[in-house]
Amino acid sequence: MAGSGGGGAARRLTLVPAAHLADADLRAALDGGRPLAVLPAGPPAVVDAARALLRPDEPLEPGTDLVVVTSGSTGSGRGVLLPAAALRASAAATHDRLGGPGSWLLALPVSAIAGLQVLCRAALAGRPATRLESGETLTGAVARMPAGGRRYTSMVPTQLRRALDAEPGALRAFDAVLVGGAAADPALLDRARAEGVAVVTTYGMTETAGGCVYDGRPLDGVGVRVTDGGIDLAGPTLALGYRGDPQATAAAFADGWFRTRDAGALAADGRLTVHGRLDDVVITGGVNVAPTAVEAALREHPDVADAVVLGRPDPEWGQRVVAAVVPSPGATPDLAALRPWVSERLGAPAAPRELHLVAAVPLLHTGKPDRRAVAASIPQGAH
Repeated sequence: MAGSGGGGAARRLTLVPAAHLADADLRAALDGGRPLAVLPAGPPAVVDAARALLRPDEPLEPGTDLVVVTSGSTGSGRGVLLPAAALRASAAATHDRLGGPGSWLLALPVSAIAGLQVLCRAALAGRPATRLESGETLTGAVARMPAGGRRYTSMVPTQLRRALDAEPGALRAFDAVLVGGAAADPALLDRARAEGVAVVTTYGMTETAGGCVYDGRPLDGVGVRVTDGGIDLAGPTLALGYRGDPQATAAAFADGWFRTRDAGALAADGRLTVHGRLDDVVITGGVNVAPTAVEAALREHPDVADAVVLGRPDPEWGQRVVAAVVPSPGATPDLAALRPWVSERLGAPAAPRELHLVAAVPLLHTGKPDRRAVAASIPQGAH
């Protein structure tokens, strides 16, 4: 296996727009020959912000082969420094867990680590990925995949939900459908499994070269611990740090561990449960409420197609739970109906005290909900 170029003249990044990324670009990075960063698709402001984080004119930190810009869903994005060894370790551990190498369908943006890892796994398996084209059905894309052998794909929960609605048969063609990037509602996973879809939940982030915990179980070589309620991760898939930000690197990476800032718990059998971001927890009346749990409960209501939950200052409760929901077709969700619905499932403190109806949940280039955009779009005040 080729190693990363760490000696000699300082290396610089090759920036490639997402629409122009070729398999050869990624292969060169995996072989340690040409450091790569993929510019996200989007308006000029998004591309310019990514370019500023990547600093292509400055020497690259030693050992880096790929720099991936994080989405910055709850704060400013960062350029994550990944060595080829981390990407290779992640791909190998994934194939070991899933039952061996196979053919991959790319259905995610290549500027995000989940999409890039699909291409990495495919390249290291020696089977070029099949790309889901814009406007193409999943059924059509599956038909273009190589015949024979195992088949895999990776999706965010919103994609899984839409595919279940429109093409459940196409999902059954895969030996595993990895679902990550955002918390998947238990009801959605139950529905997929009832349809015969081999869903596998994944937990990880750019700093771990993508998913490193599958169905609550760490991949081989990955260490997991929970410290003061926060999840820490270790192992061969870890990034080196952040581009041009040694202070942030020192704060997040220490003694071989990465502090995720996610809340979670480890069961006695070693299974990890993720509760959401520590920073996102809403403390209302002295009770900690996990927005992802409230969102999952809301999506189970027949009047709600999608939901984002956040906290806002409240003079009586400290914070109040605020829900932005997308109505189901023909429905008009009502706070008076949603509050007892959530209360019955999660307890009274989790019930939203404020409701806003939105046409759609805006997404980041990774496919995650853009919580900052949701918060900025809804007016202050109870509804």
